[in-house]
This record gives sequence, C-alpha cells and structure tokens, in this order.
Amino acid sequence: MVRALTLLLALVWMLPAWAAEVETAAVVRPGVAFAFPRDHGAHPAFRTEWWYVTGWLQGADGREIGFQVTFFRTRPGLDPANPSRFAPAQVLFAHAALSDPAVGRLLHGERAARAGFGLAQAIEGDAGVTLRDWRFSREADGRFVTDVATPDFALQLAFAPTQDVFLQGEDGYSRKGPREGEASHYYSLPHLKVSGRLTREGTAQEVTGEAWLDREWSSNYLAPEAAGWDWTGLNLDDGSALMAFRIRGRDGGTVWAGGSLRRPDGEIVRFQPGDVSMVPMDHWRSPRTGALYPVAQMLRVRLPEGERSFPLTPLFPDQELDGRSGGLPVYWEGAVRTTGGRGYLELTGYVAPLAL
Repeated sequence: MVRALTLLLALVWMLPAWAAEVETAAVVRPGVAFAFPRDHGAHPAFRTEWWYVTGWLQGADGREIGFQVTFFRTRPGLDPANPSRFAPAQVLFAHAALSDPAVGRLLHGERAARAGFGLAQAIEGDAGVTLRDWRFSREADGRFVTDVATPDFALQLAFAPTQDVFLQGEDGYSRKGPREGEASHYYSLPHLKVSGRLTREGTAQEVTGEAWLDREWSSNYLAPEAAGWDWTGLNLDDGSALMAFRIRGRDGGTVWAGGSLRRPDGEIVRFQPGDVSMVPMDHWRSPRTGALYPVAQMLRVRLPEGERSFPLTPLFPDQELDGRSGGLPVYWEGAVRTTGGRGYLELTGYVAPLAL
C-alpha cells in the first residue's frame, strides 16, 4: 500500500507552503473510471503517488529472498506562478530493499530528486518512472521492468502479468478513513511472474519468482487521528489474491479497515471495516530504534461462507527500514508466509505517529 507514504515525509517537511496545496491538489472521488495503459502512468494533479512492487525471488540454489522496489511521486505545495526552473513542482523518491535470511537484516538503498533536468521524471500515459540510474517502466510486450542498484545489491527484473488488473475498494475508490476525501485511487496486479538478475558482491545470478504491484494516488490519505497502518498483500497458491489493511489510531484502536479477496474464478469479495481484523501473535523490538513491531499477525477476514484466518509469519524478524541516516523515516516492511501463500507485510507509525 507501497503501499509506503512514510518515505515522502522527510522531504515534504522541508518544502514550503504545504498547507496551501490542500486547496489546489486534485481530490479522490468515487465513480472515476480507470483506463489502461493511461493509469499505469503518473497523475501529477494529485499530491502523492507510488509504484510499489513486492515479491519473492529464487535462484538456482533454491533459496528464497524477499524484495521490494518502490517509486514515489509527490507534489509539493508551491505557488504555480513561480517561474523558477529550480522550483520542485514534482519530487520523486525511490527505494529498493532485499530480505535475505542468510543476512538476517534488511539491505536497502534510496534515491531522491526533483523532477526535471534529466535526473528524474514520471511520465503520463503509461508507466515510466526514472530517477537518475534507477527506473520502472512498462515494455511494449506488457511486461513491467525495473533496474536498481545499491551498494549491497542490484536488481534487473521483469514482471509479466498473469491476471487482470485488480481494482481495490469500489471500482478503484479505496476508503482510508471515515471522512469524505480520506481515500485513494487504488489498483493491484497480483501474481506477476518474475524473471531477471540479482547481483551481489559482483556476482550475478538468474532469478525467478512471483510479485505484487500496487498503484495508488491520493491527496488526503490519513485521518488526523491516525498514527499509521498495517497492510498486507498476499499471493495465494490457488491463484487467489488478498489485500487487507488496518489504519491504526493514536489510541491503538482501528480508525478504518478494508481490503478485498479475488478468488481463482475472478469473483471479488470486498471487505467493510468490520470484516477485517489483524491481531498480533508475536513482536520484535528493534535494537536500533526501540520500536516494538507486531511482525507476526493473525489476519481474519469475514467472507460470505464464514470467517477465514491467515497467519502472517515473517521470513525473519529484522526487516525494519531505518532511513534516519538519509533523512528518511523508519518503518517495518518484510516478506511473510501464510497458510497457502506468501506476500508482504508493512507496518508504519510504530516509532512515532505519522504526520501527513
């Protein structure tokens, strides 16, 4: 619920006139029809947007490794009449991470730049995001591709859709709070077939796997009383796809919850707030930040045939992204297994409440 708005906070806090943008940014509304490939591309009238890919890789040795690649676009609150070419009308972030049990902690790297000057852009009309030497785009054959490199690893991956676009919420209108406008336009592409190359310490290996792409754009994501969220996207072995989230209040309660299940035959079950619960089963405390994360959870969802439970078990506990050295926030995001499938779990607002 890529996807991960927290990566935007550090820069947003440094930009002027943010409050003025509330009145000028586009508003998420129900009943807006999606069109592709247009909606794979950027929506610059909205304040925040992301292209968020999570998944599992496997090399020739059979070992499983989690990965995440996310590109973010944000629209700062600037005077539109500002003539300066250096005014950051659009700003891009990118983040890549690798979850390897043999390492036992998250490996990650980041990029950030204002759009323009040949350094960064997010095009409209189709997926095409570049940030210096990092990119995420869609090829003529319909595959999405990414190319990112960090000091610890590099990924050159292709993601081939095997299922139709999965519109979240009500035809892509996904509520995130009790008030009008606390919402996003949101769709997913689960069960992406992954192929490509993972390079570490100068050695490249061919990898395959399965991934999940989330696309969201919004101008007003969190309710004022919200502290953060728990989110999961699960590729299930029978071909089903499950997304669920809980927006947590500052008092620890649930401000809003939702998600959906798409069955193998294409039937979609939409979850209302009372249909979703995420109950901690085990916690892990970060030795770096002191944050206590519910890294193992029991997800319960109410279906027409009755309640169904999905235990979320982390690939390993220490999948915290501590971005403080680069001026970024801290959150937990990692690969998880469940009964009959696997996916990713994201936990934000546990070090301090988010202030969007």
